[in-house]
Amino acid sequence: MVLPALLAGLVQGLTGFGAAIIMMIFLPQLLPINQSAGVAGLIMFASVVTMTLRYRHHIHIKRIIIPFIVYASVAAWSVHLGQTLDVQLLRKLLGGLLVGLAVYFTFSRRETTKRYPWWVAGMFMVVSGFFNGLFGIGGPLMALYFLSLAKSTEDYIGNLQAFFLVDVFYITTVRIINGIVTVQLAPYILIGMVGAFTGTAIAARILPKLPMATVKQLIYIFIGMSGVYYLFF
Repeated sequence: MVLPALLAGLVQGLTGFGAAIIMMIFLPQLLPINQSAGVAGLIMFASVVTMTLRYRHHIHIKRIIIPFIVYASVAAWSVHLGQTLDVQLLRKLLGGLLVGLAVYFTFSRRETTKRYPWWVAGMFMVVSGFFNGLFGIGGPLMALYFLSLAKSTEDYIGNLQAFFLVDVFYITTVRIINGIVTVQLAPYILIGMVGAFTGTAIAARILPKLPMATVKQLIYIFIGMSGVYYLFF
């Protein structure tokens, strides 16, 4: 548990997202999918708090409010759907979308700091919230959204982590109320947090040395890798 969480924290620290994706590769071998999502989200909490505090001076609250309302509303609805929907089909659809986006942004000349049209940004929020409720994974599209608004790496990381911090509190409360997250899961969560915190600390020494263009490429690569995983595993 510690090593996967360390890798998760390292990925989160370098790209701004991905801790839950890494943990969801391993946790379903130990726990049901809905509990795995809850545990992954709380393990991510260690990384998110650390990074939010580090980049707190770059946070713009107004950028977070509306996206979170849309995202959270959809997540609260979809958290109940894991037992009724064809989860494997949904994973493949998400995988195809992420691979397509990764390829597009890697080779496109589109200026990534240009804001998306409102309907594209809204789609990112809805799709992210939907898959966050199901699998605890809502990061890739929200990363693209906040990247389009950012003027620096610190700006991007600070606002994305503040968004995730509010999300962890909210969606964990929903899962606790619905009996998905229980005290019996505490050992998994606490052990994972140690690894995630360590990974994030390592990333904190690397990230300041990376230019924004390199960070963007890391984000696109990891989005593509995430999509491949959803498609084939």
